[in-house]
Amino acid sequence: MPSDIIQWFPGHMAATKRLISENISNVDVIFELVDARIPYSSKNPQIEKLVEAKPVILIMNKAGLADPDANTLWANYYKSTKAKVIMTDCIEKNPSKTVSAAVNEVLKEKIERNAQKGISKAMKAMVVGVPNVGKSSLINALCGQKKAKVENRPGVTLTKQWVKTSIGLDLLDMPGVLWPKFEDRVIGENLSVTNAIKDAVVVIEETAPVLCERLKTYYPELLMTRYKLTKEDLELDRYALFEKIGRKRGFLITGGEVDLTRCANMLLDEFRSGKIGRISLEFPPKK
Repeated sequence: MPSDIIQWFPGHMAATKRLISENISNVDVIFELVDARIPYSSKNPQIEKLVEAKPVILIMNKAGLADPDANTLWANYYKSTKAKVIMTDCIEKNPSKTVSAAVNEVLKEKIERNAQKGISKAMKAMVVGVPNVGKSSLINALCGQKKAKVENRPGVTLTKQWVKTSIGLDLLDMPGVLWPKFEDRVIGENLSVTNAIKDAVVVIEETAPVLCERLKTYYPELLMTRYKLTKEDLELDRYALFEKIGRKRGFLITGGEVDLTRCANMLLDEFRSGKIGRISLEFPPKK
């Protein structure tokens, strides 16, 4: 990647931080979504301060795209920090039962107090997370119909919205929010590869070689199978490997050069859609 660490914090994200603070008293529980492929990089370190003492359910979304072994490792890692963790994949399976059970567990005392007082009202949850982590997909799955706008790109939800679900839960959907400065280059890279940072604000011809490096490190067999590479090909540096994939796919322009933009779009799309396989880009620290 270029020498500068990737940064992206448009004005509406600062506004989202204010929205979270202003509305925290109106909810009972926080749904903090992270991308199961990058559970550390996609966990906004500022959320904990913003939600104050509210109970938090950490939802590892897009779990069906991530390495199942890594999913288990990350779930155990966060559980060891006393976090309430659940796995969801709103495309493959409706998460209503899993989410409902988690809410009943963390809000058990409050629900019981309300019942003793004869109070019957829906619990309220705030849905927060980085852009493109699947907040709208989760909300639509819990509602049983399309209530929130969904697209596979960051920045689609720009204002807060209340949504009623079919499981006796009201959701406050917040726009995706990052934090003002990434101190770690790997975090910025991971957020770019998964499209939490818009492709339009990074150089995708630099992002795609980063993905090549991650794949050859963690999933060499999947990489070789998908792009018909040899073990010798994997000895190339990330940029040469990226160009090799472009040549294998026939992405050539005048003069025999590789069309880097076309190759980058293809590679990132195939990773994001799961065509290469179930892949995680980071793993929890070993104890």
